Amino acid sequence: MALEKKMIQPFEDKQVRGGISFGVSAYGYDYRIDRKFKIYMPQDGAVLDPKNFGEARFEDFEGDVCVIPPNSFVLGQSLEYFRIPRDILVVCTGKSTYARCGVVANVTPLEPEWEGHITVSIGNMGPSPVRLYAGEGLGQLVFLQAAEICETSYADKKGKYQGQTAITGAKGRG
Repeated sequence: MALEKKMIQPFEDKQVRGGISFGVSAYGYDYRIDRKFKIYMPQDGAVLDPKNFGEARFEDFEGDVCVIPPNSFVLGQSLEYFRIPRDILVVCTGKSTYARCGVVANVTPLEPEWEGHITVSIGNMGPSPVRLYAGEGLGQLVFLQAAEICETSYADKKGKYQGQTAITGAKGRG
């Protein structure tokens, strides 16, 4: 189904090992993190507000290894572009390799008929810097097929994150 509907591009039809694994897994797909990141740069007394998101608080970085500062986070994006069919919901979790280093990868579910590169918040919960490796696995996607088509899809709602091709910060109200 993934190939026929072009759900995942590029698509790895088997699990690729040799680093942090990615590709098809037993019941899902392990997506990769791309080389582009936005590193959060804290400012004294500044508050991050999801309704009034400040892009200026992030430093753009591109490279094969991104270091997450202690007790901080970065935004990244999936290397893969996703097209979710109307009868599928995708649940996203982090990979255990990173979790064991105190890293939490947070992505909301990919709704029916959403498409784009996933923007992921990658938090370092620990007291030491942690390396992220571009082009390698970051999280697992579990695809759930509904018994019937949803009444209202993400495309129907004209979702504000539809078709994103770059790391996208919070878009506030709406």
